[in-house]
Amino acid sequence: MLAAQQRRWFARTAFAATLLAFVVIVLGAYVRLSNAGLGCPDWPGCYGRIVAPDKHHEIRQAEAAFPGSQVSPAKAWKEMVHRYGAGTLGLLILLLAVLAVRNRADPAQSVALPLLLVVLVGFQASLGMWTVTLLLRPAVVTLHLITGMATLGLLWWVALRHSASMELTPPPKPALHAFALFGLVVLFLQIVLGGWTSSNYAALLCPDFPTCQGQWLPPLALADAFHVLGTSGVNYEGGQLSGQAGVTVHFIHRVGALVTLVYLGGLGLAALLGGGARRVRALGALLLLILAAQIALGVANVLLRLPLPIAVGHNAGAALLVLTLVALNHTLSSGRPELRRFRP
Repeated sequence: MLAAQQRRWFARTAFAATLLAFVVIVLGAYVRLSNAGLGCPDWPGCYGRIVAPDKHHEIRQAEAAFPGSQVSPAKAWKEMVHRYGAGTLGLLILLLAVLAVRNRADPAQSVALPLLLVVLVGFQASLGMWTVTLLLRPAVVTLHLITGMATLGLLWWVALRHSASMELTPPPKPALHAFALFGLVVLFLQIVLGGWTSSNYAALLCPDFPTCQGQWLPPLALADAFHVLGTSGVNYEGGQLSGQAGVTVHFIHRVGALVTLVYLGGLGLAALLGGGARRVRALGALLLLILAAQIALGVANVLLRLPLPIAVGHNAGAALLVLTLVALNHTLSSGRPELRRFRP
């Protein structure tokens, strides 16, 4: 009975952490896209406080403590709400690791992944600090996004790994599993390109669609578009790339979107029409639905000049694609004995 209770607590904690990770990713996108990424010039507090300054005397104190800073309570609160959410997520992941270690005698309990998640969320916190202290350097902002998506995907895998068992009939095909695994690689590469486009403020440098500045293939500056290390002391808010380099970043992101559409579209159709288990077909249909919505949101961002709700929705769509692909991969893996789930 005690073992069953421990399993339930672990599974519930994993599902709660997954939900919070999704919320934190969406909040992070909202903060970045509303230009509030430097709303607090220090870390982990905000102008040396645990809450954002919003009263007149607090704002005066903040300006005195950080000369040259222009205090915006609205931006500071956006940043701090995101930090509160990220901090709570870190505590949930730590709790998950503690529960995993306590339950380690259970042969079905995963221990390595919860411990890995503790390391990953610690690195994610460091990236959050460097995002501020290195003044929104694109490589750091993009890596912050990727580690956030990786945290979301791993949490979802852990949650599914410890959910109720359900055998697949007919069993999944190995070829489809390999197809789905590479789909995760394709998706994460596209998220990297999306993060690089956003962190370099290049989302509106091709204002038309499907052409880019009236051309199917605009002049590109590949040598200047992907400087990963950047320059110390430079404030990257608003972007530092030349116009042509920014166009190149945007155009490459569009090419990546086309590749992602073809590959994940093919994967969704293979899962939906491949005659597999009902759950595989359902996930294939869901993948196609979210993929279509994500492409539509991307086009709308261009044609409508990046409205905040649609831009944030585009980031949420990427997170939903991660969740769907992880679920599909987990389902296709369920026939392997070492990955079978148990009933908590």
